[in-house]
Amino acid sequence: MVNQTNNEPTLENVIEKLDKLSTEVDRLSTDVEKFNERFSNYQQATQWVVQLAFTLIASATITVIITSVFRK
Repeated sequence: MVNQTNNEPTLENVIEKLDKLSTEVDRLSTDVEKFNERFSNYQQATQWVVQLAFTLIASATITVIITSVFRK
């Protein structure tokens, strides 16, 4: 008698793989949410740095103009 192995997946195997995939999808969804939150934070920080730089440049320009006007 020859033993033949059945290579076709059983319903239990399919269910196990679906559970693993579901868990993986949940984990990836959480990772994407974290990434989106970090990206939002970095974007906001970049905007603050640009505003700060613009404010410093404007302040320096006004200071130079006012200083030169009062020296005359």
